[in-house]
Amino acid sequence: MTTAETATTAAAAPPTSVRMTGRQAAALVVLLASQFMMAADFSVLNVALPEVGTSLGFSTGSLQWITTTFALCAAGCTLVFGRVGDYVGRRRIFTAGMVVLTVSSLVGGLADSPALLLIARTLQGLATAAVTPAALALLTTAFTEPSLRTRALGLNSVMMSSGFSVGAILGGVLTDVFSWRWAFFINIPVAIAAIVVVPIVVDESRAEQRSRIDLPGALLITLGLFVGIYGVTRVGEGGLDLAAGGSLVAAAVLLGGFWAVESRTADALVPVNILKKPDIAFGNLAALFIFGGETALIFFTGLYVQNVLGLSSMVAGLVLLGIGVGQIIAGTVGPRILRKVSPRTMLGVSLFLQGAFMLPALCATSDSYWLIPLIATQFVNAFFSMLAALCFMVIATSSVESDMQGMATGMATQSQQVGIAIGIPLVSAVFAAVIGQGTVSAAEELTGIHVAIGVAGVSQVAVGLLLWLVLRGKARQAASVTA
Repeated sequence: MTTAETATTAAAAPPTSVRMTGRQAAALVVLLASQFMMAADFSVLNVALPEVGTSLGFSTGSLQWITTTFALCAAGCTLVFGRVGDYVGRRRIFTAGMVVLTVSSLVGGLADSPALLLIARTLQGLATAAVTPAALALLTTAFTEPSLRTRALGLNSVMMSSGFSVGAILGGVLTDVFSWRWAFFINIPVAIAAIVVVPIVVDESRAEQRSRIDLPGALLITLGLFVGIYGVTRVGEGGLDLAAGGSLVAAAVLLGGFWAVESRTADALVPVNILKKPDIAFGNLAALFIFGGETALIFFTGLYVQNVLGLSSMVAGLVLLGIGVGQIIAGTVGPRILRKVSPRTMLGVSLFLQGAFMLPALCATSDSYWLIPLIATQFVNAFFSMLAALCFMVIATSSVESDMQGMATGMATQSQQVGIAIGIPLVSAVFAAVIGQGTVSAAEELTGIHVAIGVAGVSQVAVGLLLWLVLRGKARQAASVTA
């Protein structure tokens, strides 16, 4: 039976009494802790950016590079590190990434200049690109029993999705109570613990058949994503100027070259026949909208609470807790839902509902009583966002054989990272186009938030409907095969 058939059977089968071993439980804890930490690292400094700028002498215009530098490296290199893990060992790549994270966190916490801080964020991004797909591949190879794998992937999705929102809250608390430097230092004990524990409780895994690494493909996909994300970020900051347009054109050329090279390479980084699979292609497309939309919603919720309602960043953090709770609940019950409903069917439905429950925010006013319905609708939005993320991860990792798990998890993680990296800039470009340049009133800002969230929500609804129409036939076909 192939892994795809195994996943379909898992979704359709009734609950089993299979329990994980103590070793598996220990592996799950340490791998999930690492995934949460890597996701939180993306956003942990967002709230503290003004203090970092004042402390180290960043100009207002250069502050965004603290986040963008991390995003470029994390999203641009994930697929390459995932594939390298297939060859040299996923546990080895995981451990090396944790070592880099430890060093970079120490450098960032002690940084006394903008250059040194940006070097630390670059290294943190590279560590994330190494650790995240390796940890996910170690999970999928450690939990081969279908129900246990789905449960592990559900918890992994909780850690990855909630890490971003919790990171923003944690960064604000650490900055208020201690210093922004603790946003770096807090990583060090967790990373050291992972370095020590992982070799004890997690078995090494790698592809049984090893071939040469596709260096041209690796270079093209990495450079293409680098310049593409840079171009999108430029558009979000100041519109479509020459630098942004040139970057986007260069990205299209590089990614087109990547497809051409992979079509002609025997040992391709990502075999084209894998990319042509509907599950892989549409699943990774969904990830861009799942994670891009959710991070944009988190960002604009913060703007609404602080700039429109005039409330504190602490209140904004409490509002975001509703998103975190919704994600945790969905991650807990999601595996049970997928035993009864095919992930292929549920992916489109969940993304559709995720977008639908963004749209009530269009009715938000400048009165603070709107916080209650906002929290309620965002809770439901987060529930379906997490359920969609779980469906996507099950589909993406179950559609390929074990030898390519590093590639599959690398691609899945990269789609997630790219979605997070471009979600805010793209929706911010819509926001900026509405409010224009210069100082604006709270009412004008609210109008911009309405339009930005509306565009994001409608996009998710449309893509969710497309996925449901395309993948439901595959789900029925798979169900008839296993019947």
